[in-house]
Amino acid sequence: MKVMIVVTHLLGTGHLSRALTLGRAFLRAGHETFVVTGGMPAPQLDSSGMTLLGLPPLRSDGTDFTRLLTQSGDVADPAYLEAREAALVEAVQSFAPDVLINELFPFGRRSLASEFTAALEAAHALPRRPVVLGSIRDILAPPSKPSKAERAEEIVCRFYDGILVHSDPGIVSLEVSWPVSDRLRERLFYTGFVAPEAPAPHPDAVGKDEILVSAGGGSVGRPIFHAAIEAARKMPNRRWRLLVGGQDAPARIEQLQKLVGDAPVSLEPVRPDFRQMLPLAAASVSMCGYNTALDILQSGTPAVFVPFDDGKEVEQGLRGQSLSDLPAIEVLPSKKLDGTALAQAVAAVMSEGPRPVSTKGFDGADRSVEIACSLRGRA
Repeated sequence: MKVMIVVTHLLGTGHLSRALTLGRAFLRAGHETFVVTGGMPAPQLDSSGMTLLGLPPLRSDGTDFTRLLTQSGDVADPAYLEAREAALVEAVQSFAPDVLINELFPFGRRSLASEFTAALEAAHALPRRPVVLGSIRDILAPPSKPSKAERAEEIVCRFYDGILVHSDPGIVSLEVSWPVSDRLRERLFYTGFVAPEAPAPHPDAVGKDEILVSAGGGSVGRPIFHAAIEAARKMPNRRWRLLVGGQDAPARIEQLQKLVGDAPVSLEPVRPDFRQMLPLAAASVSMCGYNTALDILQSGTPAVFVPFDDGKEVEQGLRGQSLSDLPAIEVLPSKKLDGTALAQAVAAVMSEGPRPVSTKGFDGADRSVEIACSLRGRA
């Protein structure tokens, strides 16, 4: 079976990471997998075995997802967007997938509706129409007005055979963040959470007894890194390792290094073995994105979450609320973030010790493959 996954990550790499986890599951099941990505390059993520096509890349201007920038930081003009759309349509037509999966749209990425719609129309025009599925995380950005939810539902009913909801409805149902009508509900397929296999401890014990701080790429993680350096000064007997992401990581590390002084802090770019470091770490400090939250649940590492809430973002805050009752997890709102509060939160989760590792409900990628195959069999 030929499977095509389309994803554009505009802020951070969480959407792309989840799409690639889905892709690896299809590969394991013996299916040819083609991933089209429209965000900034993320070579640290594992795409081995898949065919990967990069559209002319885009990123958002911070949390303004209506203002799209090119790799050089220029505003994407109509010609740039038309080139992306043409390349995406050509990819659909030439690959002619049996299953087409796109990430987030139409529940988000409305600024890219033209290219997604063109790809969906191209898929429906193929001699043998593929099974078309949407792929969404547990919690979405709630629609700002009813018309946006209604428009998304119209698109789902027109183009999609189903929506893969990567959650357990007993833990987080889509209704937490999105209005679900009866018409939409009948198209939802809950898969469980999409995560790689649980991380094994690092064979070289990298990260052992350290406090690992990860906060994504770009400027969004700056307050967490700054607070971590100050917190480290208040905990001089514990090593803090700050992992800085983004294409500008070297420049940001250089800037942060000027603040370190004698604090017990080391700085380095994000690492592909980060997940293996978590089980040995004394604690983790991070935002509360989908993939990060699952890493913490699978590793049992004591964790402080600082949910990203710039602009109108509420997704991570809602996820943090759903996890806050678990042992050895603290949620620190960004408005309360400073060195003192972070040091106190880290000390609190460390005192509670490692949390029992969660082992069930993380097979969402394999379950997604089963659902896609089942729907293809009916086609």
